Amino acid sequence: MENEDNRLVKVTIEDRICFIEMNNPEKLNCLSDRMCHDIVDAVKFGYKSECVAIVIKAVCRHGVWSAGHDIRELPQDGSDPLAYDVPMERMLHQVQEVAIPVIACVNGTVWGGACDLCLSCDMIVASRDATFAITPAKIGIPYNASGIMHFVNQLGLNKAREMFFLATPIEAEDALNVGLINRVAPPEELDQVLENHFLAPLRRNSVMSISAIKRQFRILSKASSVISSEGFERINAYRTRVYKGADYLEGVRSFLEKRAPQFTGKASDLDTTAI
Repeated sequence: MENEDNRLVKVTIEDRICFIEMNNPEKLNCLSDRMCHDIVDAVKFGYKSECVAIVIKAVCRHGVWSAGHDIRELPQDGSDPLAYDVPMERMLHQVQEVAIPVIACVNGTVWGGACDLCLSCDMIVASRDATFAITPAKIGIPYNASGIMHFVNQLGLNKAREMFFLATPIEAEDALNVGLINRVAPPEELDQVLENHFLAPLRRNSVMSISAIKRQFRILSKASSVISSEGFERINAYRTRVYKGADYLEGVRSFLEKRAPQFTGKASDLDTTAI
């Protein structure tokens, strides 16, 4: 890859596996626009290099795999922070749609949009001390429908509601039990488990077969979540009222000012139509 020294990810190819390592521990590997662009480029590079799989890892600091979306880059001008074409959403789409398996190898805590990144991968292996939290409610962000569906499809309604409403971390064993991740390993054995249980079988199997199956999974998972045009309009109305409202601005500003947010919005503020 060109200008790799200037990138926030380290990319290596070993025995037909592309390893993408987030390498900005000073910023807790937050998913800044630049980080997202670099991950997109790295995923495309791994596919074009005829790898059989991609692994997303991280250099951790303070035990954080990724702190999620860079709050400092969230818009405060009334525009949608999670519109289809913003860098983080483009990165998630690229991970989902690349026609080879993507595995998240998690050795720390995962926050916010980084949790969505993990669920956008095809499989997740995590160390026993890893945790996962989806935190838009802490900032006042109206999460988008595609992101919510990742969690509903993976976890079911009840666990997805718990994670979104409470915004508190769940531990690796809990994540394993509800199907968020595929396998848990002791921290010192994480790389060995990744190799033995995931990468070695992928090298032996037909990449063409796996590629076709991954594409089918993608299409079929969308087919199960078709909603009416009225439903989309209602979703957009609810989300717009949030990101144009005072609670969203308060959430962003309180984070930047390193204080607890003082939310004042009411549930009735969203009553654009009858439920």
